[in-house]
Amino acid sequence: MRVICVCLGNICRSPTAEAVIRVLSNGQVVVDSVGTSDWHIGDRPYGPAIEAAAKRGYDLTPLRARQLTSDDFTSFDLMLAMDKDNLRAIEAVRPAGNNTPVKLFLDFAPHVEQSNVPDPYYTRDFEGALDLIEVAARGLLAKI
Repeated sequence: MRVICVCLGNICRSPTAEAVIRVLSNGQVVVDSVGTSDWHIGDRPYGPAIEAAAKRGYDLTPLRARQLTSDDFTSFDLMLAMDKDNLRAIEAVRPAGNNTPVKLFLDFAPHVEQSNVPDPYYTRDFEGALDLIEVAARGLLAKI
């Protein structure tokens, strides 16, 4: 299974989800992450996201931000949007005729009553975002 996680800038939520899925799947899932914007291309994940993840054993430091491209639709089996705005942005890039599934990441967290992983860049709640990401990652892995 090849999965790509998508958020706005690819410096907080999606790289965190990438690292969590990689660790929890013991490397059995090919995972990557991207942003829908070009704001941070080539940048490391945001410092507070790196710190929060490291406290739980996830290493974000090797990751670098990149922007979603139409090629990602053929390179991955599933695209996971961190929020509804990301979902719309992904669909806007979808090549004609492509049918790669795109889902909200929290669709895999059935006991969570929200659909969006709030962006900790703005909320400053890196621990809360990581809690949601871990729950959704476990739900995803249980289904594949």
